[in-house]
Amino acid sequence: MNSQKTLELAIRQARPPRLYVAADGPRANREGEVEKVKKVREIATQVDWPCEVKTLFREKNLGCKVAVSSAISWFFEHEEQGIILEDDCLPHPDFFRFCEELLSYYADDDRVWVITGNNFQDGQVRGDGSYYFSKYSHCWGWASWRRAWEKFEVDISFWPEWKKSTDWQKKIPDFIERKYWEKMFDQVYLGDPSIWDYQWTATVWYYGGITATPNVNLVSNIGFGSDATHTLSVDHPHANLSVFPLGDIQHPKEVAINVEGDRYTFNEHFGGKYMRFPNILFQFPKKLVKRVIRKFYIGAAI
Repeated sequence: MNSQKTLELAIRQARPPRLYVAADGPRANREGEVEKVKKVREIATQVDWPCEVKTLFREKNLGCKVAVSSAISWFFEHEEQGIILEDDCLPHPDFFRFCEELLSYYADDDRVWVITGNNFQDGQVRGDGSYYFSKYSHCWGWASWRRAWEKFEVDISFWPEWKKSTDWQKKIPDFIERKYWEKMFDQVYLGDPSIWDYQWTATVWYYGGITATPNVNLVSNIGFGSDATHTLSVDHPHANLSVFPLGDIQHPKEVAINVEGDRYTFNEHFGGKYMRFPNILFQFPKKLVKRVIRKFYIGAAI
């Protein structure tokens, strides 16, 4: 079970002095889920080191949008800063050290909103430090401060006006990328009950926050599969990614977004490169496009 691996191989090794465990209620239409939820809760609270454990266990299923976001709010009601880790995200031991040091280092820096453990740069090092800054607040293992999360809006009420603003265009200047995120934010604004993290992304961008991103991947999502809510495909390129040691932490000289790194993230992680191809083709006459596509498929068949 994923939650047992995360507890045994990560949290128990880190031995945090305080542990907050939140769990949504079982879904009514899922056979056997009551027993599964009960078992996960038992595993998550099996603490055998000096530790204060607080729990938020829902009786009914609220869905990801409400359950996850309200659990994080509950956590920050008690703590000024801390680490958020879902039960299917398995971190390298250096993840906790990375978060702990940067939580202290940037505690009073309003520019930095998030510390993520995720790296999707495929081995490419960005910047001159152990980590670089990104606009992308990946949430498969992350940390933040109350000062940032208190501005979170699960319903992103600011979106309709912001979408029409020059600030939105300035922050996301690439047309293809902007259209992608407009579609995503439209979806969550209209009330998709399964999403909370895109609202967090929107909030961070709206207020101009940035994310500290390690130059190696520190967290692996081991929850891909048919039982997952979103990560269903076990063949997904980001399933069960390897994690690596970070080494001594070297802080970058400049606190600024690495544009090249973010461009790579959008193109490779969010599939931006596949969105660009048809837009290039449609700039040409339809007859020429058909000829190119036909030639491509003939060539591929041969």
